[in-house]
Amino acid sequence: MDRARQLGVQWTLTARTRREAGMSTAEYAVGTIAACGFAALLFKVVTSGEVQEMLSALIQKALNLAG
Repeated sequence: MDRARQLGVQWTLTARTRREAGMSTAEYAVGTIAACGFAALLFKVVTSGEVQEMLSALIQKALNLAG
């Protein structure tokens, strides 16, 4: 048996005998919802007035130091 075929058979056997190898659809859904919630929270924080002022001051300071 050539090497490529042997590796293919080995991979197939490993894939068939492996349990819980990845996330299921429900786990993907929960992960996606959590990521969206975190993104919304981060967006809310970054667009708040205080954070925008701090970011503007930081950028202004960096630009003043650069030139």
